[in-house]
Amino acid sequence: MNVKRIKGDIGEEYTRKRLARRFYKILDTNYSCRFGEIDIIARKGEYICFVEVKTRSVNAVERPVAAVDYNKQRRILTTAQHYLLSHPTDLQPRFDIAEVITESDKVKEFNYIENAFGE
Repeated sequence: MNVKRIKGDIGEEYTRKRLARRFYKILDTNYSCRFGEIDIIARKGEYICFVEVKTRSVNAVERPVAAVDYNKQRRILTTAQHYLLSHPTDLQPRFDIAEVITESDKVKEFNYIENAFGE
């Protein structure tokens, strides 16, 4: 397994634990289809949350959220539409970003951005 994937796995696992502590119900992880992949799909209250997790080292040049550019957002939106077609729900979709900053494979900072983008 490459270093980037290991770091990503650390960020995703940490995010899942944080969401569970905040009473989110994890519905799916690493959902993928031909359009793209969504790291975490969770439910909280009236929302179905499509969560993009971005993990970077403490010495990275830019914030992790900067990696979720317009094209990445489009892929996530299309993948979410595909998910909703096969998993109908009355819940309101929401698109969140989890920023995880690590140092020596330990999480140093966590920032969760609700409703980070949308259509």
